[in-house]
Amino acid sequence: MEIEIMQHEPPYRVGVIVGSLSRESINRRLAEALKRVAPPEFEFFEISYADLPIYNRDADADYPQVALDFKDAVRSADALLFVTPEYNRSIPGALKNAIDWGSRPYGDNAWSDKPTAVIGASSGQIGTAVGQQSLRGTLSYLNTRQMTAPEAYIHFTPGLIEADGTVTVSSTEDFLRTFMRQFLDYTARVLTVIPQD
Repeated sequence: MEIEIMQHEPPYRVGVIVGSLSRESINRRLAEALKRVAPPEFEFFEISYADLPIYNRDADADYPQVALDFKDAVRSADALLFVTPEYNRSIPGALKNAIDWGSRPYGDNAWSDKPTAVIGASSGQIGTAVGQQSLRGTLSYLNTRQMTAPEAYIHFTPGLIEADGTVTVSSTEDFLRTFMRQFLDYTARVLTVIPQD
């Protein structure tokens, strides 16, 4: 029996999930910078989760529309880009809450098999390294297809990224461009082997 491998051609729709709800988030600036330096084969849209209530498994029997809409947005993405700060050596609670909504009810996991990249910025020297490891553990359990290299921990200094996403340091801009090119290559490979529904 011959198995047909479906090829998904670009442009690829990338759902961007910013780990901070703050309008002034440096990770929102980083997300804008990533869009600016990304290959043209990517199209971006933000997946918002600000209106999700706190997850409670009692809702599994009658899932709220806001959570169904969130899951539909996740499913509509060809790939996912997480851009997140580190809170207390982990990920922000609102982000974890959104991930939980996307994985429930049991057996209806919207995250499964999605090509995924993780990056983050922090004013601290370790640049979200520990928070990213926490996020990666959760995403691994949820069966996302994670790009594991290059790792990207951005030490955010004043003026590094302007409000419109312009990167002012050429070496950082080059690194971010390389990161996004690698994510494009990774996404194409995953979508070739594991076609999305």
